Amino acid sequence: MPTERDYYEILGVPRDASEEEIKRAYRRLAMKYHPDRNPGDPEAEERFKEASEAYEVLRDPEKRQIYDRYGHEGLRGTGFSGFRGFDDIFSAFGDIFEEFFGFGRSTRARARGRPGADLRYNLTITLEEAAKGKEVEIPVEHHDLCPTCRGSGSRPGSAPAICPVCKGRGQVSRTQGFFTMTTTCPRCYGQGQFIIDPCETCQGTGRVKVTRKVHLKVPPGVDTGSRLRLRGEGEPGEGGGPPGDLYVVIHVEPHPFFQRQGDDIFCQAPISFTQAALGAKIEVPTLDGTEILQIPRGTQSGTLFRLKGMGMPRLKGYGRGDQVIEVVVKTPTNLTKRQEELLIQFAEASGEKVEPRKKGFFKK
Repeated sequence: MPTERDYYEILGVPRDASEEEIKRAYRRLAMKYHPDRNPGDPEAEERFKEASEAYEVLRDPEKRQIYDRYGHEGLRGTGFSGFRGFDDIFSAFGDIFEEFFGFGRSTRARARGRPGADLRYNLTITLEEAAKGKEVEIPVEHHDLCPTCRGSGSRPGSAPAICPVCKGRGQVSRTQGFFTMTTTCPRCYGQGQFIIDPCETCQGTGRVKVTRKVHLKVPPGVDTGSRLRLRGEGEPGEGGGPPGDLYVVIHVEPHPFFQRQGDDIFCQAPISFTQAALGAKIEVPTLDGTEILQIPRGTQSGTLFRLKGMGMPRLKGYGRGDQVIEVVVKTPTNLTKRQEELLIQFAEASGEKVEPRKKGFFKK
């Protein structure tokens, strides 16, 4: 469960800290509270998890912007739920630990278990579906364990060979002064073994490409560019490593009537000259059906009316935006003789001088 403490306070950096300052702060705390340096210390483990969670949010410009504006509640609206355990942390920041400390995953989760790759799926939905949310089954192509070798990569009846470089540990160590640096084995890439007689079905990879259906719940209020993260729905890990994640990127189709701006939606409603002059009640479409809009007497073309709470749901908060309606007064065309006479009488009653229509240049 995510922490409720302030992320800037956890890392000990100001709110305007640069990316490099945030990285240095996390490096310092991770070195201090790393579980391999504090075995059996629950307080150190908790500090390590908090620092990792804070770094995960503040290193990502999008997550940081949401956190700065809406706090922890805003992150929950994006589906962010922190890390499930140390495996998640080491998988996410393996390059950080390799760069700073000389080791990647914890000794309790050896490098031979590599995490799976993340996947991306582009989903197109309508504006109405973005407003109300949607549940859908999406086809995701990924790799699964080979049914022939059951993921071992070796031909049935044969077995992998122990790596002669790391002796099956998946890591090699070297001493520099007082420090012992541990890195992934360059021969077996952390697997501790390698394939001698590869499986014919998967060519020694231990995996085959398959397509499966994944259930997705699109929350109300998403917009084009929104990313939904499904943990563990990416490529499977290797050697017992955790699976990757699936990122679903949303694209909302343009609407023939509504235009979206943030959480508000805009539209135009045509009205007649008489409706504008005398006032009227008109029906306007909304995302929830139709609403009656009262047009006051003397309304001018371009006047904006606002229907409170009839816009898009707020994805990173509560409530809904508004619907803004611009009325456009339509000038009558193709007047009958009687309509023209009445308009002339109206103009004269208003004190306007009306001249009879002149013949066009070409008619002369």
